[in-house]
Amino acid sequence: MIDYSVFQDKKAVYYTLGCKLNFSETASIERIMQDAGIRTARRGEQADICVVNSCAVTQEAEKKCRQAIHKLIRQHPSAFVVVTGCYAQLSPKKLAQELGVDVVLGIDKKADILQYIGNLEKKTAGEWFAQPTKDVRRFVPSCSRGDRTRYFLKVQDGCDYFCTYCTIPFARGRSRNPKIEELVSQARQAAEEGGKEIVITGVNIGDFGKSTGESFVSLVKALDGVDGIARYRISSIEPNLITDEIIDYMTKSRSFMPHLHIPLQAGSDTVLKLMHRRYDTAFFAQKIETVRRAMPNAFIGVDVIVGTRGETDELFDQALEFIRGLDISQLHVFSYSERPGTQALKIDGAVSPAEKHRRSRLLIDLSEQKRISFYERHCGTEAVVLFEKPRPGMPISGFTENYIRVETVGDKSLINRLVKVRLGGFNEDKSALLVDEILDIE
Repeated sequence: MIDYSVFQDKKAVYYTLGCKLNFSETASIERIMQDAGIRTARRGEQADICVVNSCAVTQEAEKKCRQAIHKLIRQHPSAFVVVTGCYAQLSPKKLAQELGVDVVLGIDKKADILQYIGNLEKKTAGEWFAQPTKDVRRFVPSCSRGDRTRYFLKVQDGCDYFCTYCTIPFARGRSRNPKIEELVSQARQAAEEGGKEIVITGVNIGDFGKSTGESFVSLVKALDGVDGIARYRISSIEPNLITDEIIDYMTKSRSFMPHLHIPLQAGSDTVLKLMHRRYDTAFFAQKIETVRRAMPNAFIGVDVIVGTRGETDELFDQALEFIRGLDISQLHVFSYSERPGTQALKIDGAVSPAEKHRRSRLLIDLSEQKRISFYERHCGTEAVVLFEKPRPGMPISGFTENYIRVETVGDKSLINRLVKVRLGGFNEDKSALLVDEILDIE
């Protein structure tokens, strides 16, 4: 039995590394803690509990996790320290030995955090609770917005793809999901709380349905019928899983925005084969063309990894030219990081850190060219913007249907409102378009 009286008037801080899914899960942990009487510490307050939600996608992510643990312990020396997430699943014993860590929780234990923090007494030695990833079958739900305006709805977890460079299947387990009816219920709850936009998240969301015999397109259609949610965005979805049926439905749906994020990972067929990806460049180019024909103004984001083993200078040059020719809106560029236990370590042809940096810079520059060009096409047009709660010291901003970031000097009454505007020119650093005129407010 949990003694909830222990948690009354206690304060917690949270630190998240990694993807949108992790941030969504941290927000859900925060809600569990708040429901138990543990409030989020204000800036400068001493916390009674520190929660670190870790990432293991790169060596740098693991390093940042350890740095975050040490920093939080310095700032809150008496706090009970909990570490969870992907790094916690992959290396629970190692993290439990970090000085000051009390409990390490595996990937399927996040929702049970109250059971493991007990009476909040510091441990003489860290404890860890994580079962082998191959045995993880539980789906831990998450639908939360944290301090943001948009909600993030987790519809799927785990991955069965086992790309050679990736540790996610070892950290998250096999693909699994809840029933559509459960997710629709969560979306309705978000609407009742005032949510207007939901981002559909997961590890490999297009794989939805393996646990329940359903399909991702059926989920999309069901969510589209939830009253009160004006917008849905589909986060990263594999090119071989974004079907023509899904694309066609998005063009005529009530609430699914013209916005897709489709991972490419490499613009060379040779490298794609080394990665064990399930498509080639011709298939990917055709998929982008299909999306662009159906939704001419859609924002299309693309993931690319540079410097994987076997990516020679010639192969990278081929990839750069291929990507340059794609009608996309932005790139998310990552440098390859060697991960223990992955098949990529068996591939010859390691790339130096300096060369990875050079290639990364070339693609980042190309990304900015494409994003600015995409934004320029919309200067002077009308759009509906959902304005978000700004971070301290920042202007009010939000996104159009097709994910163009927009800034305004308007007052805070615009937050979480759908506002029809005429888009003007760029702000000073060209990170957003400015509102030229407010035409209508929901």
